[in-house]
Amino acid sequence: MAVATARIDHILLSPSEMAAADAYAIEHGVGGLELMERAGRGVARIASDYLGDPSSDLDDVVILTGPGNNGGDGYVAARYLATWGYPVRIMSLVDVSSLQGDAAAMARQWDGPVLPADLAVLSAAGMIIDGLFGAGLSRPLEGQAADIVQAANQSDAFRLAIDLPSGLDGATGQPTGPCFHADATVTFFLKKPGHLIAPGRFLCGGTSNIHVADIGTPASALEAIKPVAFANEPALWSGLFPHAGPFSHKYDRGHVLVLGGREPALGASRLSSLAALRSGAGLVTLAAPAETYAVQATALIDVMVRKFEAAFGFLGMLSDPRLSTVVLGPGAGVGERTAKLVEGVISKGRKAVVDADALTSLVDRLDRVRTTNKGLIVMTPHDGEFRRLFPGLPLDRDRLAAAREAAAQTGAYLVLKGVSTIVAAPDGRASVAHNAPAWLSVGGTGDVLSGIIAGLLAQGMPAFEAASAAVWLHGQAAVKAGRGMIASDLLDILPKVLP
Repeated sequence: MAVATARIDHILLSPSEMAAADAYAIEHGVGGLELMERAGRGVARIASDYLGDPSSDLDDVVILTGPGNNGGDGYVAARYLATWGYPVRIMSLVDVSSLQGDAAAMARQWDGPVLPADLAVLSAAGMIIDGLFGAGLSRPLEGQAADIVQAANQSDAFRLAIDLPSGLDGATGQPTGPCFHADATVTFFLKKPGHLIAPGRFLCGGTSNIHVADIGTPASALEAIKPVAFANEPALWSGLFPHAGPFSHKYDRGHVLVLGGREPALGASRLSSLAALRSGAGLVTLAAPAETYAVQATALIDVMVRKFEAAFGFLGMLSDPRLSTVVLGPGAGVGERTAKLVEGVISKGRKAVVDADALTSLVDRLDRVRTTNKGLIVMTPHDGEFRRLFPGLPLDRDRLAAAREAAAQTGAYLVLKGVSTIVAAPDGRASVAHNAPAWLSVGGTGDVLSGIIAGLLAQGMPAFEAASAAVWLHGQAAVKAGRGMIASDLLDILPKVLP
């Protein structure tokens, strides 16, 4: 299906890609002034939704404008809001006479007050709209701009950002210094990664308060841009989600092998095993070390349990070609033994989900993944594990870039867990999750996630889509479970959120 006719609202564009989309629109007959007019009108429409009836006794709407097109959008929004009856004032960071291009043209159409910077005005405002810089600034705010943003953040006014809160990096979601703290944000055409990657998501007002206005950018622009970043939503992966047909056999749905752990973490591998079943795998076997076999066999009813004595015994199970997907790590123990098991599994060309202890066991041993990667590997580190595995990558500065580079280095699919879990493929594709609640951060939930990924892989779902779908389902099940959930609650709820 051509991009122009497909659903595209899950696509994310970096600031540079968005600039290319604007240029494409202009080249294909949508004028710059028209884009700005539509953008400003979109901002005004969303602002009016938050403001309510203009006939009520409202405090001033103060629109902060800067030197570029973000400020031009602010002048358009001011014009529409004033026409609709709202009390509007513009506070400009620069002299209006210094504006150029489309922004200057829109400023000339505004016949209301334009105030110099006056922090006292902000304290009395009912709404402050940030049109200072948006995505047009790559350096930290300083001087008067920083003072204005600080005063706005201290105000009791409702704060609305145009495109991006000034001071927020649209590519990374990281503030570059002082940053406008928006209660809501209006962006245009498509969202940017910085709208979804924490802390950017919260500085924009949260997922439900990030609005996208259609300004007439042709969807065909995406065919030229070829974007590789996506919001992790069903539109990204639902077309490849596995569904059992009327004649499906259990072996058609895949067989997952889970490496069992040792005390005191026996529950971790059980959680992974059951999650793989709940996500649709036809069969799941837990391989238990001899000393834990009786415990695991007693605890599990739906999962088969097999005993192994040593590493070669575990790897010997893979002589059965139907065991296509392996989970390694939950409760497995840290050390050379686990690292050798990971190496052995991937050298046999199996699909592998590498998590928890297996990841820690690969610290300073990642070359084994690089040189023996004959199959398909999904690695699922949290921040601490990622730092130990990839100490030179810019995790704190740019999570998206760090995840992509880690995937490229290892040839593995990388699930960087966190507030905004990122799935990165070796070819550069990445998805950003934004549906996980805070209460998902409890022990055992990562083991459940590993099992869901394995269950989808076993059913033949491509790795990038399988990992992205698993992350979304994991978060959605947690939302449905509610506060106070524990990891095992996700197992019962998971079937209720499957598409």
